[in-house]
Amino acid sequence: MTRIWVAGATGLVGSAICRRLVQESDFALIAPTRHELDLFDASAVDRFVEAEKPDVVIVAAARVGGIAANLAEPVRFLRENLLIQDNVMMGAVDGGVSTLMFLGSSCIYPRAARQPMREEDLMTGPLEPTNESYAIAKLTGIQLARSLEAERGVRVLLPLPCNVYGPGDHFDPLTSHVLSALVARFENARRSGDESVTVWGSGKARREFIHCDDLAEACLFLLRSEKIDGVINVGTGTDVTIADLAYQIANEVGYEGSIEWDKSKPDGMPRKVLDVSRLQGLGWSAPTKLIDGIPSVVRDFRSRFPQLDNTTL
Repeated sequence: MTRIWVAGATGLVGSAICRRLVQESDFALIAPTRHELDLFDASAVDRFVEAEKPDVVIVAAARVGGIAANLAEPVRFLRENLLIQDNVMMGAVDGGVSTLMFLGSSCIYPRAARQPMREEDLMTGPLEPTNESYAIAKLTGIQLARSLEAERGVRVLLPLPCNVYGPGDHFDPLTSHVLSALVARFENARRSGDESVTVWGSGKARREFIHCDDLAEACLFLLRSEKIDGVINVGTGTDVTIADLAYQIANEVGYEGSIEWDKSKPDGMPRKVLDVSRLQGLGWSAPTKLIDGIPSVVRDFRSRFPQLDNTTL
Protein backbone atom coordinates (compact mmCIF):
# COMPACT_ATOMS: atom_id res chain seq x y z
CA MET A 1 0.00 0.00 0.00
CA THR A 2 1.33 3.44 -0.97
CA ARG A 3 1.76 5.79 1.98
CA ILE A 4 0.96 9.41 1.03
CA TRP A 5 1.75 12.39 3.24
CA VAL A 6 -0.32 15.48 2.44
CA ALA A 7 1.49 18.52 3.84
CA GLY A 8 -1.11 21.19 4.43
CA ALA A 9 -3.92 18.72 5.00
CA THR A 10 -6.25 21.21 6.70
CA GLY A 11 -6.13 23.87 3.98
CA LEU A 12 -8.55 24.33 1.09
CA VAL A 13 -6.56 22.23 -1.38
CA GLY A 14 -5.01 19.82 1.10
CA SER A 15 -8.33 18.91 2.72
CA ALA A 16 -9.88 18.26 -0.71
CA ILE A 17 -6.97 15.99 -1.65
CA CYS A 18 -7.39 14.11 1.65
CA ARG A 19 -11.13 13.64 1.04
CA ARG A 20 -10.31 12.13 -2.33
CA LEU A 21 -7.47 9.89 -1.22
CA VAL A 22 -9.44 8.21 1.58
CA GLN A 23 -11.76 6.82 -1.10
CA GLU A 24 -8.89 4.78 -2.55
CA SER A 25 -8.10 1.40 -0.99
CA ASP A 26 -4.50 1.31 -2.25
CA PHE A 27 -3.43 4.50 -0.44
CA ALA A 28 -2.67 5.01 3.24
CA LEU A 29 -3.18 8.68 4.07
CA ILE A 30 -0.83 10.56 6.41
CA ALA A 31 -2.34 13.94 7.25
CA PRO A 32 -0.97 15.70 10.36
CA THR A 33 -2.46 19.04 11.36
CA ARG A 34 -0.30 22.11 11.87
CA HIS A 35 -0.60 21.52 15.63
CA GLU A 36 0.79 18.01 15.22
CA LEU A 37 3.66 18.99 12.91
CA ASP A 38 5.31 22.40 12.59
CA LEU A 39 6.44 22.68 8.98
CA PHE A 40 8.69 25.61 9.90
CA ASP A 41 10.78 23.24 12.05
CA ALA A 42 13.12 21.29 9.77
CA SER A 43 14.19 18.87 12.53
CA ALA A 44 10.56 18.08 13.37
CA VAL A 45 9.84 17.39 9.70
CA ASP A 46 12.86 15.09 9.45
CA ARG A 47 11.75 13.14 12.52
CA PHE A 48 8.22 12.88 11.16
CA VAL A 49 9.41 11.48 7.82
CA GLU A 50 11.66 8.98 9.58
CA ALA A 51 8.76 7.78 11.75
CA GLU A 52 6.03 7.69 9.09
CA LYS A 53 8.10 6.62 6.06
CA PRO A 54 5.84 8.03 3.31
CA ASP A 55 6.29 6.89 -0.27
CA VAL A 56 4.70 10.00 -1.76
CA VAL A 57 4.59 13.57 -0.46
CA ILE A 58 2.10 16.15 -1.72
CA VAL A 59 3.12 19.69 -0.81
CA ALA A 60 -0.16 21.60 -0.54
CA ALA A 61 0.93 23.73 2.43
CA ALA A 62 1.45 27.42 1.73
CA ARG A 63 0.90 30.93 3.02
CA VAL A 64 -1.87 32.26 0.76
CA GLY A 65 -3.95 35.42 0.58
CA GLY A 66 -5.55 38.00 -1.65
CA ILE A 67 -4.06 41.12 -3.18
CA ALA A 68 -4.36 43.11 0.07
CA ALA A 69 -2.47 40.52 2.11
CA ASN A 70 0.26 40.10 -0.52
CA LEU A 71 0.81 43.86 -0.66
CA ALA A 72 0.80 44.26 3.12
CA GLU A 73 3.13 41.37 4.01
CA PRO A 74 5.45 40.52 1.11
CA VAL A 75 8.25 39.45 3.48
CA ARG A 76 5.98 36.96 5.23
CA PHE A 77 4.71 35.51 1.96
CA LEU A 78 8.25 35.04 0.68
CA ARG A 79 9.93 33.70 3.82
CA GLU A 80 7.19 31.41 5.08
CA ASN A 81 6.63 29.75 1.73
CA LEU A 82 10.35 29.27 1.19
CA LEU A 83 10.70 27.67 4.63
CA ILE A 84 7.73 25.32 4.19
CA GLN A 85 8.83 24.18 0.74
CA ASP A 86 12.44 23.64 1.67
CA ASN A 87 11.73 21.79 4.92
CA VAL A 88 9.11 19.48 3.44
CA MET A 89 10.81 18.66 0.14
CA MET A 90 14.31 18.20 1.55
CA GLY A 91 13.02 16.20 4.50
CA ALA A 92 10.95 14.02 2.18
CA VAL A 93 13.74 13.29 -0.30
CA ASP A 94 16.36 12.77 2.41
CA GLY A 95 13.91 10.34 3.98
CA GLY A 96 13.63 8.23 0.83
CA VAL A 97 10.37 9.41 -0.73
CA SER A 98 9.98 8.17 -4.31
CA THR A 99 7.44 10.73 -5.60
CA LEU A 100 7.12 14.42 -4.83
CA MET A 101 4.15 16.56 -5.85
CA PHE A 102 4.49 20.31 -5.35
CA LEU A 103 1.47 22.48 -6.11
CA GLY A 104 2.26 25.77 -7.78
CA SER A 105 -0.13 28.54 -8.85
CA SER A 106 -1.12 30.40 -11.99
CA CYS A 107 0.06 33.53 -10.11
CA ILE A 108 3.63 32.65 -11.06
CA TYR A 109 3.15 33.37 -14.76
CA PRO A 110 4.50 36.70 -16.09
CA ARG A 111 2.08 39.61 -15.91
CA ALA A 112 2.23 40.08 -19.69
CA ALA A 113 2.11 36.38 -20.57
CA ARG A 114 0.10 35.43 -23.64
CA GLN A 115 -3.39 34.16 -22.95
CA PRO A 116 -4.18 31.35 -22.44
CA MET A 117 -0.92 30.75 -20.55
CA ARG A 118 1.18 27.74 -21.55
CA GLU A 119 3.65 25.84 -19.38
CA GLU A 120 6.58 27.03 -21.50
CA ASP A 121 5.66 30.67 -20.71
CA LEU A 122 7.01 30.40 -17.15
CA MET A 123 9.87 32.78 -16.35
CA THR A 124 9.68 34.57 -19.69
CA GLY A 125 8.91 38.03 -18.28
CA PRO A 126 8.33 40.23 -15.19
CA LEU A 127 5.86 39.02 -12.56
CA GLU A 128 2.64 40.68 -11.42
CA PRO A 129 3.77 43.20 -8.73
CA THR A 130 0.77 42.59 -6.44
CA ASN A 131 1.87 38.99 -5.70
CA GLU A 132 5.55 39.05 -6.63
CA SER A 133 6.92 37.66 -3.34
CA TYR A 134 4.47 34.75 -3.34
CA ALA A 135 5.24 34.01 -6.99
CA ILE A 136 9.01 34.06 -6.47
CA ALA A 137 8.65 31.63 -3.57
CA LYS A 138 6.57 29.26 -5.69
CA LEU A 139 9.01 29.48 -8.61
CA THR A 140 11.83 28.68 -6.21
CA GLY A 141 9.87 25.63 -5.03
CA ILE A 142 9.48 24.43 -8.60
CA GLN A 143 13.19 24.86 -9.23
CA LEU A 144 14.04 22.97 -6.03
CA ALA A 145 11.76 20.10 -7.05
CA ARG A 146 13.29 19.98 -10.54
CA SER A 147 16.78 20.01 -9.06
CA LEU A 148 15.92 17.17 -6.69
CA GLU A 149 14.61 15.20 -9.65
CA ALA A 150 17.83 15.74 -11.59
CA GLU A 151 20.22 15.16 -8.69
CA ARG A 152 18.42 12.64 -6.51
CA GLY A 153 16.23 10.74 -8.98
CA VAL A 154 12.90 11.38 -7.28
CA ARG A 155 9.81 11.52 -9.49
CA VAL A 156 8.43 15.08 -9.52
CA LEU A 157 4.90 16.24 -10.38
CA LEU A 158 4.22 19.98 -10.55
CA PRO A 159 0.51 20.76 -11.04
CA LEU A 160 -0.10 24.45 -11.65
CA PRO A 161 -3.73 25.26 -10.73
CA CYS A 162 -5.71 28.38 -11.50
CA ASN A 163 -7.71 30.13 -8.74
CA VAL A 164 -9.08 27.46 -6.41
CA TYR A 165 -12.44 27.63 -4.62
CA GLY A 166 -14.72 25.34 -2.68
CA PRO A 167 -15.60 24.31 0.87
CA GLY A 168 -12.83 24.45 3.45
CA ASP A 169 -11.40 27.88 2.63
CA HIS A 170 -10.74 30.64 5.13
CA PHE A 171 -13.27 33.45 4.93
CA ASP A 172 -11.08 36.18 6.38
CA PRO A 173 -11.05 38.98 3.77
CA LEU A 174 -7.23 39.15 3.81
CA THR A 175 -6.33 35.45 3.73
CA SER A 176 -9.13 33.78 1.78
CA HIS A 177 -9.24 33.24 -1.96
CA VAL A 178 -11.22 35.82 -3.94
CA LEU A 179 -14.35 33.74 -4.44
CA SER A 180 -14.68 32.83 -0.76
CA ALA A 181 -14.04 36.42 0.28
CA LEU A 182 -16.86 37.61 -1.99
CA VAL A 183 -19.25 34.96 -0.64
CA ALA A 184 -18.60 36.22 2.90
CA ARG A 185 -19.02 39.85 1.85
CA PHE A 186 -22.31 39.37 0.03
CA GLU A 187 -23.84 36.97 2.55
CA ASN A 188 -23.03 39.30 5.44
CA ALA A 189 -24.35 42.24 3.44
CA ARG A 190 -27.61 40.35 2.87
CA ARG A 191 -27.90 39.52 6.56
CA SER A 192 -27.27 43.09 7.68
CA GLY A 193 -29.44 44.67 4.96
CA ASP A 194 -26.65 46.73 3.40
CA GLU A 195 -27.72 48.75 0.38
CA SER A 196 -24.36 48.34 -1.38
CA VAL A 197 -21.18 46.29 -1.35
CA THR A 198 -17.83 47.74 -2.46
CA VAL A 199 -15.39 45.44 -4.25
CA TRP A 200 -11.73 46.17 -5.00
CA GLY A 201 -10.76 47.12 -8.55
CA SER A 202 -12.70 47.80 -11.72
CA GLY A 203 -14.35 44.39 -12.03
CA LYS A 204 -12.83 44.02 -15.51
CA ALA A 205 -10.00 41.65 -14.59
CA ARG A 206 -10.62 38.13 -15.84
CA ARG A 207 -9.95 35.01 -13.76
CA GLU A 208 -10.29 31.25 -14.11
CA PHE A 209 -11.62 29.12 -11.23
CA ILE A 210 -11.38 25.42 -10.42
CA HIS A 211 -13.31 23.66 -7.67
CA CYS A 212 -11.04 22.16 -5.02
CA ASP A 213 -12.58 18.71 -5.49
CA ASP A 214 -11.77 18.85 -9.21
CA LEU A 215 -8.19 19.84 -8.41
CA ALA A 216 -7.94 16.91 -5.99
CA GLU A 217 -9.19 14.58 -8.72
CA ALA A 218 -6.60 15.98 -11.11
CA CYS A 219 -3.83 15.39 -8.56
CA LEU A 220 -4.88 11.75 -8.18
CA PHE A 221 -5.01 11.40 -11.97
CA LEU A 222 -1.45 12.73 -12.23
CA LEU A 223 -0.21 10.42 -9.47
CA ARG A 224 -1.59 7.40 -11.31
CA SER A 225 -0.39 8.51 -14.74
CA GLU A 226 2.92 7.24 -16.05
CA LYS A 227 2.89 9.65 -18.98
CA ILE A 228 3.47 12.91 -17.15
CA ASP A 229 6.05 14.62 -15.01
CA GLY A 230 7.12 18.20 -14.47
CA VAL A 231 4.94 21.32 -14.71
CA ILE A 232 1.38 20.93 -15.97
CA ASN A 233 -1.50 23.42 -15.94
CA VAL A 234 -4.65 22.38 -14.07
CA GLY A 235 -7.76 24.44 -14.73
CA THR A 236 -10.93 24.71 -16.74
CA GLY A 237 -9.64 26.80 -19.63
CA THR A 238 -12.60 29.18 -19.10
CA ASP A 239 -12.44 32.59 -17.41
CA VAL A 240 -14.93 35.21 -16.19
CA THR A 241 -14.64 38.84 -15.20
CA ILE A 242 -14.56 39.63 -11.49
CA ALA A 243 -17.74 41.62 -12.09
CA ASP A 244 -19.50 38.55 -13.50
CA LEU A 245 -18.26 36.51 -10.55
CA ALA A 246 -19.55 39.08 -8.07
CA TYR A 247 -23.00 39.18 -9.65
CA GLN A 248 -23.20 35.37 -9.73
CA ILE A 249 -22.34 35.20 -6.03
CA ALA A 250 -24.75 38.01 -5.11
CA ASN A 251 -27.52 36.20 -6.96
CA GLU A 252 -26.70 32.88 -5.27
CA VAL A 253 -26.84 34.29 -1.73
CA GLY A 254 -29.90 36.40 -2.50
CA TYR A 255 -28.30 39.81 -2.07
CA GLU A 256 -30.41 42.48 -3.77
CA GLY A 257 -28.35 45.63 -3.14
CA SER A 258 -25.96 47.35 -5.53
CA ILE A 259 -22.30 46.58 -6.22
CA GLU A 260 -19.80 49.45 -6.20
CA TRP A 261 -16.26 49.23 -7.58
CA ASP A 262 -13.28 50.86 -5.86
CA LYS A 263 -11.15 51.62 -8.89
CA SER A 264 -8.41 53.14 -6.71
CA LYS A 265 -7.51 49.57 -5.71
CA PRO A 266 -5.48 47.29 -8.03
CA ASP A 267 -6.99 44.65 -10.30
CA GLY A 268 -3.86 42.52 -10.40
CA MET A 269 -3.13 40.85 -13.73
CA PRO A 270 -5.63 41.95 -16.42
CA ARG A 271 -6.33 38.34 -17.37
CA LYS A 272 -5.29 34.90 -16.15
CA VAL A 273 -6.49 31.81 -17.94
CA LEU A 274 -4.55 28.59 -18.40
CA ASP A 275 -3.99 26.59 -21.55
CA VAL A 276 -5.07 23.15 -20.29
CA SER A 277 -4.63 21.30 -23.58
CA ARG A 278 -1.74 19.24 -22.24
CA LEU A 279 -3.79 17.79 -19.38
CA GLN A 280 -6.86 17.35 -21.55
CA GLY A 281 -4.71 15.50 -24.05
CA LEU A 282 -3.93 12.98 -21.33
CA GLY A 283 -7.63 12.39 -20.80
CA TRP A 284 -8.62 14.65 -17.87
CA SER A 285 -10.92 17.70 -17.84
CA ALA A 286 -12.47 19.58 -14.90
CA PRO A 287 -16.15 18.56 -14.66
CA THR A 288 -17.55 21.27 -12.35
CA LYS A 289 -18.88 24.47 -13.91
CA LEU A 290 -18.47 27.65 -11.87
CA ILE A 291 -22.23 28.25 -11.60
CA ASP A 292 -22.59 24.75 -10.13
CA GLY A 293 -19.66 25.07 -7.74
CA ILE A 294 -20.45 28.42 -6.08
CA PRO A 295 -23.34 26.98 -3.99
CA SER A 296 -20.88 24.65 -2.20
CA VAL A 297 -19.00 27.68 -0.87
CA VAL A 298 -22.22 29.41 0.17
CA ARG A 299 -23.33 26.30 2.06
CA ASP A 300 -19.94 26.03 3.73
CA PHE A 301 -20.01 29.65 4.88
CA ARG A 302 -23.55 29.42 6.19
CA SER A 303 -22.82 26.22 8.12
CA ARG A 304 -19.69 27.67 9.74
CA PHE A 305 -21.04 31.20 10.27
CA PRO A 306 -24.80 30.87 10.81
CA GLN A 307 -25.05 34.45 12.07
CA LEU A 308 -23.56 37.78 11.01
CA ASP A 309 -19.83 37.55 11.67
CA ASN A 310 -17.73 40.73 11.75
CA THR A 311 -14.46 38.82 11.30
CA THR A 312 -15.40 38.04 7.70
CA LEU A 313 -16.34 41.59 6.74
